[in-house]
Amino acid sequence: MPDTETEPAPSAVELDEVLWQAWKAMELPEGYRAEIIEGAIEVSPTGRIAHAQIVNRLRDALASALAESQYASYNDTNVVHGRKTWIPDCLVAPRELEPHVDAEGTGVEVAGVSLVVEVVSPGRERRRRDRARKRREYARAGIPVYVIIDDYDGEGTVTILTEPQPEKADWIGVHRVPYGTEVAIPEGPAKGFTISEAITGARRG
Repeated sequence: MPDTETEPAPSAVELDEVLWQAWKAMELPEGYRAEIIEGAIEVSPTGRIAHAQIVNRLRDALASALAESQYASYNDTNVVHGRKTWIPDCLVAPRELEPHVDAEGTGVEVAGVSLVVEVVSPGRERRRRDRARKRREYARAGIPVYVIIDDYDGEGTVTILTEPQPEKADWIGVHRVPYGTEVAIPEGPAKGFTISEAITGARRG
């Protein structure tokens, strides 16, 4: 009889390790970045000018608000959770990062991150990444606050997600406002920091 035995399917841990090693070995052209999101390596270009302007205004405003604290704002920084890694458009973490760097020096361990922000990019898949896939990943990682600044939701919206439920990959607190309505971060080192039209720009449309 022919041998019908098959190799056992790799475990989730083994797949995570394969993806991690592949991600570390990648050499990307300038202007691109790679993340591991829900079991896949995703490569994307850096944002357009409008995207960069929002990110820069946000980072500068956060830096000013956090200037007298032990925390700082960062961008283009890897956030590491197990064998997954993401690059938020902006994040808040301790000013002294060394104790919070992962063992391989790849990025900031998720436990040191108190807030992440994504500015939604154009294109159906990139919108889905920030609105759905990263929303689930950041909840699974237990990051306390996730802010989504979305040019492509109606005339523009800001959504603040709090109280992550890692086991459900979802959030309890969801506060969504249109551009032009001020909304404040409700907790953490950036508590009270206001996202307003000065950061998002005027309502679209």
